[in-house]
Amino acid sequence: MTVITVDAGPQQVSRAVEVAAPASELFAIVADPRRHHELDGSGTVGANIRGPERLEAGARFATKMKMFGVPYRITSTVTGFEPDRLIEWRHPVGHRWRWEFAAVTPSKTRVTETFDYRDAGPVKNWLKYYELTGFAKRNAAGIEATLRRLADRYGG
Repeated sequence: MTVITVDAGPQQVSRAVEVAAPASELFAIVADPRRHHELDGSGTVGANIRGPERLEAGARFATKMKMFGVPYRITSTVTGFEPDRLIEWRHPVGHRWRWEFAAVTPSKTRVTETFDYRDAGPVKNWLKYYELTGFAKRNAAGIEATLRRLADRYGG
């Protein structure tokens, strides 16, 4: 199993992996916010405390998080949704997390996860903040660990 770097453009960190499972099955995991902590390779995502069982366009969900040992809660809004193909949510600061699912065969899927900070809110300095503080690189490592976890679960 190899996680590959995807060039999604400036201010986007994107990685992909092929997973031995149908796109619909993988999409169902990501579309259930209560399961995000099962996949998280960054160690920051906790149990979801509020939200629908299945996300859809415009849905909001709150997640318990922990970064640098500090617990907090974040509420995200689903900004992109195509069943079995794409799901994206936006954090209040403006960055987005996007998951894309492309069937390679009926039982194998290319999964791409992207951290997109191009539109990090009205404060343009956030773009520099993500890079200078290492968040972009740290998120790349978290995405890689998440995708490995997903592929390992299904024998990717």
